[in-house]
Amino acid sequence: MDARLNFFGNQVGAGVIKYINSAGKVVHNSSLPVATQELVKLRASQINGCGYCVDMHSKDAAAAGETQQRLNLVAAWREATVFTEAERAALELAEQGTRIADAAGGVTDEAWANAAKHYDEEQLTALVMTIALINAYNRANVLIQQPAGDYVPGQWD
Repeated sequence: MDARLNFFGNQVGAGVIKYINSAGKVVHNSSLPVATQELVKLRASQINGCGYCVDMHSKDAAAAGETQQRLNLVAAWREATVFTEAERAALELAEQGTRIADAAGGVTDEAWANAAKHYDEEQLTALVMTIALINAYNRANVLIQQPAGDYVPGQWD
């Protein structure tokens, strides 16, 4: 199975991906915990049906020390006892931010206030940008049907 389009095969795709990746590095280097970043990316990717990003972020999270149990439970985080209150707030914000078109009113004040209880302004900014960036990656990969399964942790570092 091949992708419909090779982003790196033309100047526009390669240029856009370069800048999105640069933005992602700024977020990665922020004070938002890397574990939270990966959990949020994984959850948004599950919602969006992006197999490539589900593969990537589950593998990157595992390589960074995330447990298989927590990775298995991301899709059912509300019923799971293995996530901190801060992670739960981030996952809720990620879900609402990802399903923005489906939710009347977008992200609720309650979800925002809950996240703000656990994260400072820099971390909230990083969280918002993580959600926005992973949704951009998800949409592009789903549009081009990017195949999943062959990602190697750190491949794009």
